[in-house]
Amino acid sequence: MVVQQMIIEDLVIPAGRHCETTALGVLLRHEGVALSEPMLLGLGEGLGFVYWDARNMDFPFLGGRTKPTMIVSTVAERLGLALRVQETASPRKAWHNLVAALDAGRPVGLQLDSYHLDYFTAKVHFGGHIVAMYGYDDTHAYLVDTAQQGGAVTTTLQSLGEARNARGPMTARNRSFTIDGPTHRPALGEAIRVAVRNNAYAFLNPPIANLGHRGIDKAARQVARWLDRSDDPSRDLPLAASLMERAGTGGALFRNLYRDFLAEATSITGDDQLRLGHRMYAEIAPLWTEVAQHIAAAGDSRDPQWLARAAALLTELADRERQAMRVLAEV
Repeated sequence: MVVQQMIIEDLVIPAGRHCETTALGVLLRHEGVALSEPMLLGLGEGLGFVYWDARNMDFPFLGGRTKPTMIVSTVAERLGLALRVQETASPRKAWHNLVAALDAGRPVGLQLDSYHLDYFTAKVHFGGHIVAMYGYDDTHAYLVDTAQQGGAVTTTLQSLGEARNARGPMTARNRSFTIDGPTHRPALGEAIRVAVRNNAYAFLNPPIANLGHRGIDKAARQVARWLDRSDDPSRDLPLAASLMERAGTGGALFRNLYRDFLAEATSITGDDQLRLGHRMYAEIAPLWTEVAQHIAAAGDSRDPQWLARAAALLTELADRERQAMRVLAEV
């Protein structure tokens, strides 16, 4: 017998490809703001690159976007939304924060480690996963995840607590967030232009050498050595490739989504620089898919020639993305 239950009805469940933009879309639509997933990535200045190889990591990671929840905070700023973020080391207080918002009829965004969620079949620790929660009962939480993970899903309250309170790379202390709709919404065209310029500037001027276009150059140098870097290439290299293509990136390490954002942005603004940038990213995106294919093939075959091809493409991509971002910096 259910003693307590709270489910927000009539929630729009998007068929999202990326976790953060999927969750953000749920919260925004509840506030009457309907924007496409590519538009949310673009307005959130979300495109990036990181070559990450820390001492505590078994194998390097290639990432294609900014840090977790940065898209949420940037979209809120661009659109004049009221964003409320809560973090706490106390699981009890974290649950109280969550229930208070849900009982008030407001869906909540959560950052957590997907490893602990019941519905995840691939058990890999990822502390930067984002979901939207829209209800609970005595035993389960009702969540919205990407279409790949099932869309509207449930997980036990115990697993949710473990996922929220996890410690490790990219995790947060039971982070939750809610959004209030804008009292005055800025013109979308101007918001787009500001977001594109800012994203281009950040990509072209990374603070360290493993980020942005410099990070792609670094990846080109390092990837060629990955067969020696791995204890199990048949496991590590295909997994790295899968994370680039299928782990919520929308394909091509977020470049497919950003290409689609630039197309939509061009149709809204009519800006010639955006139109050129879109054409350039339409050519760039398939090359990232080729890189992932070469990396996977190297793991399957143990043939270093595949990594040499991937490295050559990455060198080309660093140059192509520099050129594209210089165009977009002039929007």
